[in-house]
Amino acid sequence: MKAVIPAAGLGTRFLPATKAQPKEMLPVYNKPTIQYVVEEAVASGIDDILIITGKGKRSIEDHFDRSFELEYSLRNCGKMDYLVEVEAISEMADIYYVRQKKQKGLGDAILCAKKHIDGQPFAVLLGDTISQSKVPCTKQLLDVHEKYNASAIAIERVPYDKIERYGIIKGQKVEDSVYKIEDMVEKPRPEDAPSDLAITGRYVLESEIFDHIEEVPPGVGGEIQLTDAMRQLDNIYGHIFDGKMYDIGNNVEWLKSSLEIALQDPAVSEELREYLKNIIK
Repeated sequence: MKAVIPAAGLGTRFLPATKAQPKEMLPVYNKPTIQYVVEEAVASGIDDILIITGKGKRSIEDHFDRSFELEYSLRNCGKMDYLVEVEAISEMADIYYVRQKKQKGLGDAILCAKKHIDGQPFAVLLGDTISQSKVPCTKQLLDVHEKYNASAIAIERVPYDKIERYGIIKGQKVEDSVYKIEDMVEKPRPEDAPSDLAITGRYVLESEIFDHIEEVPPGVGGEIQLTDAMRQLDNIYGHIFDGKMYDIGNNVEWLKSSLEIALQDPAVSEELREYLKNIIK
């Protein structure tokens, strides 16, 4: 199994922070967002990863490459813990890159992976979404894909006022956390949505999806929407994954994610909690 990580967006909602750096490289606590995503793929048993980038995204490649000067400096200074951590980043997986030439939507970004995937099922992990769970979200989807021999996507229930931010599914429940999807709507008005079950940025797709992406016309925002292409699949299942998804899609959610993940670290959690209590007071 190979993984595709789309990371070609302009990150306009984070300007000016993203004027000269990709939003996927914004740190969530002590790591760039995209590192969490790559770590999830690796923890799911995937070591062949294609990252879809665009203009101005070179720092993503640099992050996962060797940094000989930094490694030399850390070794000479005796900072071996940092050295081990830095070396591990470049050794996690075989990571490849291809550029999306124009900003034409998520579907078009996925289409850039067609040659690399070479007709096999593959995982998709959005580069600006972090998941946390005992069993990695992508591994959960791989299990659903294997059980039903069909494409599978992660879904979760979302509040009514946030429905229009997501693709929303219509489906029939086939087991506790799995729905056979009948239809999907990209960013509907809440009153028009078929449910409150939202697509949340993790997918395992059959390679036939590429044919459908090539056929669908531009959708919401004039872009090629992955949701529109997935609607054409004969069989696709939604899995309410056991865990939590952090959508690093805007400033507030990004800040919340950093705080929550930092509070999980015993090295800083106590001091941070006291600091937050004092601010609230």
